[in-house]
Amino acid sequence: MRAWSRRELLVTGGGVLVLAACGAKSSSSVGGAAVGPTDPAVERRDAQRHRVAAATVTAMVTAAPVTVSIGGRDVETWAFSDRPSSGGIRAKVGDLVEATFINNLPSANTLHWHGIALRNDMDGVHGLTQSPVDTGGRFTYRFTAPDAGTYWFHPHMGLELDKGLYAPLIVEDPNDPVDSDLDVTLMLDDWLDGYGRTQEDVLADLKKSGGHSGHMGGSGSSTGGMGGMGGMNQSSSGGMGSMMGGLTGDVTYPLHVINGRGPSERETVKAKPGQRVRLRLINAGSDTAYRVAVGGHRLTVTHADGFPVTAHEVDNVVLGMGERYDVIVTAQSGSFPIVAVPEGKSDPAAEALLITSDAATVPAVGSRPTELNGRTLTYDDLTATEAVRLPSKSPDRAETIHLTANPSGYVHGIDGRSYPDSAPITVREGERLRLKVVNNTMMFHPIHLHGHTFQMVGDGNARKDTVNVLPMSSVEIDIAADNPGQWMLHCHNTYHFEMGMATVLSYRA
Repeated sequence: MRAWSRRELLVTGGGVLVLAACGAKSSSSVGGAAVGPTDPAVERRDAQRHRVAAATVTAMVTAAPVTVSIGGRDVETWAFSDRPSSGGIRAKVGDLVEATFINNLPSANTLHWHGIALRNDMDGVHGLTQSPVDTGGRFTYRFTAPDAGTYWFHPHMGLELDKGLYAPLIVEDPNDPVDSDLDVTLMLDDWLDGYGRTQEDVLADLKKSGGHSGHMGGSGSSTGGMGGMGGMNQSSSGGMGSMMGGLTGDVTYPLHVINGRGPSERETVKAKPGQRVRLRLINAGSDTAYRVAVGGHRLTVTHADGFPVTAHEVDNVVLGMGERYDVIVTAQSGSFPIVAVPEGKSDPAAEALLITSDAATVPAVGSRPTELNGRTLTYDDLTATEAVRLPSKSPDRAETIHLTANPSGYVHGIDGRSYPDSAPITVREGERLRLKVVNNTMMFHPIHLHGHTFQMVGDGNARKDTVNVLPMSSVEIDIAADNPGQWMLHCHNTYHFEMGMATVLSYRA
C-alpha cells in the first residue's frame, strides 16, 4: 500500500477539517456557515434537475491493477477496464446515472466526474464531499446528467491520474444540432508506467530540483489579459515558442498515447469518404498540453468543455490538461495521421489514424502534418451559442486570486498558501461572481472548477470548466452560483495540485 501524501493526510483528516478551514476568513465579504454536502440545499437543487420519466443508466466502474501492452511492451498500471480510456459511460441528457465504484486498488480512492454540474455529495473529493472508498470497498454515485457534452471521470487522490485511471462520460443530446456520421472519443495522455520512473519518483525529483516553476511572490499585478491565448508565437515546438508561453511542463515523458495506445499500435478511426466524423478530444494528461491536427483536414470546432459554440474552422487545437474540444472533420479519401504533439516539449507525439475504406497506404509513424503549423484555435474564437450563455447580469461581486509557486521544495499554492491552508472563495447561492485568476508564475496552469460551467469574459465568451491561465497573465470568468456545496478549484496539473495549487468555492448559508 502506498504512503499517503501530506495533502491527503490533511484533507482526509476528514471533512470536518476541510469545512472548518472553509470557515476561515477569506478575501470575500460573504460570511455564514458553510453549506456542506449533506445540507438540504444540495438535495433541493438536485430535485430541480430531475426529469419526469428519466431513464436510469447503470454502470460498474472497477478500478484495478492491469497488465496491458502499451508502446510495444507489457506494462503494469491501473485502469477501469482492460486498458486506459476503456470502461466509459454513455447517457442521454437528463438521465440518472448510477455508477458503482468498486475499488480493487491497493489504496483508498474516489471518482470525480469532471465537468458535470452534479450534486455536491457525488463530486468525489475525499474529505470535502465524501469519505475515500477503502480497498475492497464500493460506493454508488447517483446523479442527474443535466447537460449534454463530452466529459470524463478520474480519481481525485494523490498521483493516480498519472496512471491509466480515466475514461469518458459522454452525455448525448437527442436533439443535437451537430450532425455527424461517426462519433469517436480520443483521450490523450502522457505515459510513465512501465518505462522507468514511477509517479512518486517524478514528484521526489521535482521536490529536490524545484521543477520548472517560476516564482513571482504571493500577490501582485499580472502583465495583462492573455486569456485568449492569442498574440503569442504559435510554433508547435520549443518551450518559449509554444502557444502556452514560458515553461510548458515539469515532466519529460517517454511516451504519449491516444486511447491507451502508443504510436506503434495506433488507434484507427475508420470512415467512408465524405462522412462527417465527430472527434471528441479529451486531454487526460497530467503535465502536458497537446496540439492536435488531422493531416489533410481542417477542424470545425463545435463544443468547448462539452458546451456548444458557434462553429469555427481551424487547422489545429491546443488542449490543456482537463480540457475537451469536439471537432468535425469531413473524411477525405485515403489514410491520414491524427497527431497530438506535446506543446512546447520535445517528447514524442501521440498518434492515431483516420482511414477511409478506399485507402491504399498508411502514413508512417512520426508523420507531422502541415496543419500543426496552421491556424490555431484561441479562446477569442469561441462564442457560446445563445442557448447556453449565462443570462445577462452584472456581477454581484468580484474577487481576485493569484496562482503562486516557490521552487524551493516545489511548493504550489493560491495567494501564497497551499491547500488545505488556502483561503476559500465564498459565495451565496444566486450570486454572480466575477473571478479574476492571475498567474504569478512562469508556467501555464489549467484551472478547473468543480460542479459548475463558468463563462469566459472577453472577446470569447465560451462556457467552460477548465481554462488555461498563461504565465504572468490573467483570465476573468463569470460564475453563476447555482449549485450549493463545497467545490474544488484547482490546477489540473497533477503535480501542481498534489503540492497545493487548490482552494474551495465555498457556498455560505
